[in-house]
Amino acid sequence: MRSAITYEGWRAWVAAGSAIVLGLLFLVAGIWKLSDPFATEARMTQALIPKPLAMPVALLAGIGETWTGILLLVPRWRRWGAWLAGIALVLFMAYFAIFYNQLRGEDCSCFPWLKRVVGVEFFVSDTLMLLAAVSAGVWSARSSHMKQAGMALAAIVVMALAVYGATLTQRGNVQVPARITVDSKPFLLREGRVLLYFFDPECMHCFQGAKELGSYSWKAVRIVVAPTVNPHWTLAFLRDTGLRAGVTFEAARLRETFRFGDPPYGVAIENGRVLATFTFAEGENVSGILKKSGWIE
Repeated sequence: MRSAITYEGWRAWVAAGSAIVLGLLFLVAGIWKLSDPFATEARMTQALIPKPLAMPVALLAGIGETWTGILLLVPRWRRWGAWLAGIALVLFMAYFAIFYNQLRGEDCSCFPWLKRVVGVEFFVSDTLMLLAAVSAGVWSARSSHMKQAGMALAAIVVMALAVYGATLTQRGNVQVPARITVDSKPFLLREGRVLLYFFDPECMHCFQGAKELGSYSWKAVRIVVAPTVNPHWTLAFLRDTGLRAGVTFEAARLRETFRFGDPPYGVAIENGRVLATFTFAEGENVSGILKKSGWIE
């Protein structure tokens, strides 16, 4: 009887409201990550996840967030979802606290359409979400039907792997555009070796990636840069990084073919075939791949 009284009145309303809001946030974040696993992988590397672990972490994060969101939204699973959300938020805040100096001012890439910069406000908002998770966990009824919850997880895993496989196949069958405009002239993209570099002039990762490319000794490779925003700063960007390259302002069109998340992003094309792609993340051996392919000395 006492347990039933505990979950009546305002406590029950707070628990349900907190769970629904938090569940929707987790569900949207998880589906967003799983919808484009390679873009999520790039965001993970920008958050200092080592390149070999970036894809597994991206898939696990997407699967975990999606499942947690579903658990929170289904009343009979709500308490389980609340505790999972609480654990995830604690781990998330701990990770960004450890790497705070390196990631301060960067977008945490947590939710679509919502830019959350790592800083004091970031930890405040996550603390509020943690309080919502605790409220939902303490004041919700005891969870049940574990078998059905496990089946929901299995379905999410199958969906995630299917999307990953389809995306991998699509990336392997990329049809490189025949020509683009570079420096106001027609440019044949399917002839010879071309390195396409997508960048944001205000992005420090992009700046470092361009400096890295500018330090290589290229072997019959044409480099083309494509600003994703603020194209009027392109020449200053090239001057400051020391990268010698042609410029195309067709980033929007090219992104329909070469799908990626946030820049920097590089595409190595040889005679119309995508040889390799790069996110210039920590631990990614760009020079080793290009050297093995005979693109640089």
